[in-house]
Amino acid sequence: MTHKFPVLLTIALFTSILFLQQSCQKESRISPDNTSLDIEKLSDYQIYEGDPANLVPTKDFQLYEISSQLFSDYAHKQRLIKVPENATIKALHNGLPEFPEGTILAKTFFYYNDERDPSFGKKLIETRILVRREGKWVAGTYYWNDDQTDAYLTNVGFDRLVNWIDGKGNAQVVSYHIPSNLECRACHSTNRQIQAIGPKVRNLNFTVNRDGNAINQLDFLINKGILQPVEFGSFASTPDYNDQDISLDHRARAYLDINCAHCHSHEGSAQHIRYRFEYETAFPLTKLKEGKNAIKAMMEGGYMPKIGTTVKHSEGIDLIRQYLKTL
Repeated sequence: MTHKFPVLLTIALFTSILFLQQSCQKESRISPDNTSLDIEKLSDYQIYEGDPANLVPTKDFQLYEISSQLFSDYAHKQRLIKVPENATIKALHNGLPEFPEGTILAKTFFYYNDERDPSFGKKLIETRILVRREGKWVAGTYYWNDDQTDAYLTNVGFDRLVNWIDGKGNAQVVSYHIPSNLECRACHSTNRQIQAIGPKVRNLNFTVNRDGNAINQLDFLINKGILQPVEFGSFASTPDYNDQDISLDHRARAYLDINCAHCHSHEGSAQHIRYRFEYETAFPLTKLKEGKNAIKAMMEGGYMPKIGTTVKHSEGIDLIRQYLKTL
């Protein structure tokens, strides 16, 4: 009995310390190692208004698109950006712009129940978040619950079975892989630091439809006060690899750029391998001709991309196969 109160006091002090530690981590919105987010629920970011399953962003988040899409097991994606008030993005060159502190990038992966008619609804799978903090990107992956009411932080990768009907009326099924934090870093790694992939200036520099009007996306972002004024004609534009009116070589290079270059570049995680797949890389430096047989075999065998997909992208493989035949 004489030890009861000291023990209780010790427990109380330990609990208080633990609570303060957790509170500090929540307030900082990042993990102690400063590389992953620590907000447990996606709803805490206040990205969507109304029913989140409808993916209607609040006024603080603005839709953006990229010209060529990364293949992710045929999933659709919604990309949103939030820039702090009185701050703007600065386009310096054709690559990634300069993002201000506090910028949030949100990318939600989903499948339409029936691609022939979006009114039949969609299945939200995951939302990936990047937050700009202290000059670096901090990442987090959130998986949506079955009720489609919220998504929850996960640092461990796992699979979810998804069924849908494609645009031709065929029933499809995929074991979609939600990546772990470590897997995210493998692709989003530039010189061993987390980096955004898609929103390069040349990937944003194309015509989009907004409120029923066609407008260059850079101009649209400028009008919204998100991007500092620039002349979009002074920047390059990555073509859409699905556009049959574009030459085969440009389509193939665009495909390799968005699907492979984040690793196969001079600063990517596969920089030790000779291939350089960035769209602007001079052809001799890509080593495409020298390695065409190996590239073809790796893609057809499903060995590349190494992570990020669980099924082969038959259309993409056909495109690269046709292109390699010309080399």
